[in-house]
Amino acid sequence: MTELGIDPGLRQRLADAGRAIVWEELRPPPRRRGVPRPRLARLREERARVEVEERDGRTVMQATAGPVGALVVLLEAERRGAPSSLGSRNAGREAAFPDGSIVAAWGGTPPEADARPTVRDLVELARYALL
Repeated sequence: MTELGIDPGLRQRLADAGRAIVWEELRPPPRRRGVPRPRLARLREERARVEVEERDGRTVMQATAGPVGALVVLLEAERRGAPSSLGSRNAGREAAFPDGSIVAAWGGTPPEADARPTVRDLVELARYALL
């Protein structure tokens, strides 16, 4: 996360929290090309739905808006490098994400979004997952 401008102490705390995440496969959608496979990230009592779609050299990650969702997106950015675009989608826009979502993309056209948070915004939100 050094590429993301996160200080080393906070970076370590975020990585430690990431190792504590328990992943659960959700009932998968029909096996069709382009349909992301949903998973649930749990950290203590907080949860976030996470979907990753990889197609044609482009990766799009969508996670429930909230501390765990922000943490998951930051951890993926640590693994892949800074996303080419970040966005958020409002609550109620998609049935799978009734509380809204954070969307990050690596490559390709930026996904549709209602707002464009910064990495700093995600870091501030993910800090709540550290408590």
